[in-house]
Amino acid sequence: MALNENEVLAGLAEIVAEETGIEADQVQMDKSFTDALDIDSLSMMTIVTLAEEKFDVRIPDEDVKDLLTVGDAVKYITKAQA
Repeated sequence: MALNENEVLAGLAEIVAEETGIEADQVQMDKSFTDALDIDSLSMMTIVTLAEEKFDVRIPDEDVKDLLTVGDAVKYITKAQA
């Protein structure tokens, strides 16, 4: 069963919190991974890998560069589950 955007956001926020120590409530749709959340490329790849496992989706490396904001990632994951 595909999750809705709010459910994906909550799950992604948990992953980001575990990986970076950033509070889950700071992980919001409009936040940029690099600018607002200060997530480096190594942490981002770990977050992507954990998200693939958690949401049972595949996020090719060439698509990761397009996931600039939390919202981009949530929409990508939501669509990839469908």
